[in-house]
Amino acid sequence: MKYDFHVHSKYSIDGFLDPEKIVMIAEKKGLNGIAITDHDTIKGGIRAKKYQTENLKVIVGSEITTERGEIIGLFLKDEIKSQNSQDVIHEIKDQGGTVVIPHPFDELRNSGFRPTKKDVKLIDNIEVFNSRCIFQKYNENASIFAKKHKLAVIAGSDAHFVNEIGNGGVFTDNSDIRKAITNNDFKVFGKRSWVINHGFTKVLKLWRKTGYG
Repeated sequence: MKYDFHVHSKYSIDGFLDPEKIVMIAEKKGLNGIAITDHDTIKGGIRAKKYQTENLKVIVGSEITTERGEIIGLFLKDEIKSQNSQDVIHEIKDQGGTVVIPHPFDELRNSGFRPTKKDVKLIDNIEVFNSRCIFQKYNENASIFAKKHKLAVIAGSDAHFVNEIGNGGVFTDNSDIRKAITNNDFKVFGKRSWVINHGFTKVLKLWRKTGYG
């Protein structure tokens, strides 16, 4: 089983892809599942869920902006309303969701949530491979933190464009993906995305903000 746990659709301010197309591309690339984690909304995940197939499952998620940085919630049913980190975590858990900290030590992104020892009891998984981390040391630092604090890991492409879908994720033999996530029952895989994709994202985000997108 091959899963990419970090994908953005057009429902993110810096996203471009239609959820239906994401499902189609992911299946063509041999993935068995994806998590749609749009910024501050589950709309993309809800829509993508309508197009899932027997071969490819969709996990509804969201990458929520907080005062300390971004937090991903997986297996969500309702929108996360808060932007306070503690409240966001509690809202995710109240839904039976999984709390993931994405790209926590990427120094080139000011959106990263920098976890401390005090946060460990509130976190379910640390993203130890993100394809959009330009320098591998950022992913390595996340892996070191996870091992030190005995946290389950996770990985994803952080895809915003077609060429990025499936660039990062996990392999597992466990057909129950929730159990696999909880029990750390998988192996991480990935390759870094093209640096130029960061530029395309900035242009898209600016275009959206001007009201043309």
